[in-house]
Amino acid sequence: MASTIRKRLLLISNSTQHGRGYLDHVEAEIRDLLGPARRVLFAPFAMLDREAYEAKTRERFEAMGYRLDSLHRVADPQHRVEGAEAIFIGGGNTFRLLKALQDLELVRSIRSRVADGIPLIGSSAGSIVSCPTLKTTKDMPVVEPASFEALALVDFQISPHYLDPDPASTHMGETQEERILQVLEENDCPVGGLREGGVLRVQDGARQLGSSEGARLPWRSNPERRSAPCWLPRHWPPNDFEGNPAVQSVRCVFIAHARRLHQRSRVRLPRTG
Repeated sequence: MASTIRKRLLLISNSTQHGRGYLDHVEAEIRDLLGPARRVLFAPFAMLDREAYEAKTRERFEAMGYRLDSLHRVADPQHRVEGAEAIFIGGGNTFRLLKALQDLELVRSIRSRVADGIPLIGSSAGSIVSCPTLKTTKDMPVVEPASFEALALVDFQISPHYLDPDPASTHMGETQEERILQVLEENDCPVGGLREGGVLRVQDGARQLGSSEGARLPWRSNPERRSAPCWLPRHWPPNDFEGNPAVQSVRCVFIAHARRLHQRSRVRLPRTG
């Protein structure tokens, strides 16, 4: 896995927020992450129409003052990644995206560049493939990647577009919470559910949660802590999540799940600040 100190990541739940334009709600975060970089290498592979996706994304980044190059147009994608100033992995179908990264042998190249300290932005599917696997995707498996193993730029899973269960709903299908708990039944990796508008920033060894809507952050916990009431901790996962002022306005719910107990414990965290 890439060095936790040099990594510079911005992992976004959604690229478009209701009532706003493409990437408008995260423009300030993008500018801050990119710093002096002026050229962004774009991975459009999650979408079938890569030309249209490239055009849309180029227009948006040029409006912010950045030049954008799309990986699907270059003759040697690995070489281009090795020389990239910054990378943006866009959203769409996670299976299609991961398969393309594997087929083009870009997984190791991207990991290496992130370890070198270049900024990487992932949105939706792009955030999921930044995790160890694609096991928290809700997409249809329209293609079959070589494996579920992804970039592993972080050591936890993200479930973007998180929706809280609606007690008044008559829909009898699985909720996103239930699907996340299924992941935890079979895997030891922590999972964070990002609501719309949520972002995770990884920089200088710290993981910062910023969001206007908050997040739901389940993880496999120590059973001794299951019933302990708490406020939003400074670190998430414990001892590994550095807080920032944005976190204090975030409403979160933690779901502690221990497979061997087959139980759930919820601690509702009131708004602070």
